[in-house]
Amino acid sequence: MSNKNEAYLCLSAMLRAREPRLLNGDRAQRMLEAPSFEEAAKLLTDCGYEDMSQMSAKEIEAALTKHRDEIFKELEELSPQREVVDAFRLKYDYHNAKALIKAEAMGVDAGRLLSASGRVAPGELKQAYSEGRFAELPEELGAAMEEAKAVLARTGNPQLADMILDKAYFSELKKAARSAESSFLEGYAEILVDSANLKSAVRILRMGKGEEFLRSVLMSGGSVDEGRIASAGDAEGVAALFASGALEKAAALAAEAVSGAGMTAFERACDNAVGEYLSDARLVSYGSEPLIAYMAAVEGEITAARMILTGRLSGIAPGVIRERLRDLNA
Repeated sequence: MSNKNEAYLCLSAMLRAREPRLLNGDRAQRMLEAPSFEEAAKLLTDCGYEDMSQMSAKEIEAALTKHRDEIFKELEELSPQREVVDAFRLKYDYHNAKALIKAEAMGVDAGRLLSASGRVAPGELKQAYSEGRFAELPEELGAAMEEAKAVLARTGNPQLADMILDKAYFSELKKAARSAESSFLEGYAEILVDSANLKSAVRILRMGKGEEFLRSVLMSGGSVDEGRIASAGDAEGVAALFASGALEKAAALAAEAVSGAGMTAFERACDNAVGEYLSDARLVSYGSEPLIAYMAAVEGEITAARMILTGRLSGIAPGVIRERLRDLNA
């Protein structure tokens, strides 16, 4: 057995042992049904989180982010392939880049919006952006940030800058998957692109914008060619392109979402499709698959915990929160 396989064997065993502590559908339901926010927060300690029962919404966000940062840092040290962990961390580099763009557009400081979960320390990224030292950053990230900053300066439109960063993120994600030589990670990147493209198509059709605008926001690298999506013509045409794949259930809701129905069920179906893809990792005893699935599960867990805790803290009805949660048992 190679050193890489031996390392994955040990790591996979550790992650399998941790899986029972992840926030699942039953635990989430108990948090929703708890008599108070404080009791809901205490239930989350069973998943390894600190007690957040006396925290404000801002403090909850900081605690959840810290939890994710610590897990990602640990897994980066334990993984025999840094590229696999980087495939998840780079998302936060691009999140930070978007925060810096928006902060500049609004004339405010981005400090509290920056995440430490990326590959580049937030302070370093902020300094590189403000001083124009993009060559010191990872190549694709630096080039995208430089272009986005120039577009913002020229147009004053942060959405156009965001489009540049989104395209660069998905491009770099696909490259990271290829570099890791993981077909499972490549498949994960592909379904993320498909999900993002289907969501974008539905939102833009709802807005009544045309093919040219849709074409400008779609990402390459999915199972459905972005050109075919842009030229589909209407909601039924777009839905037909995804009707026989992993996003079949979401596609069935696309036309209703475009015609004015709520977006919640449609977007949840898109997220669930990604979760169902990741569930196949349960069939793999060791390798990159359990690591990929675990990191994605941690991200899903934190998203759900944030929705439940901030929702309960704000007095939002449990039924309303439940509608927005993706399937945690996928």
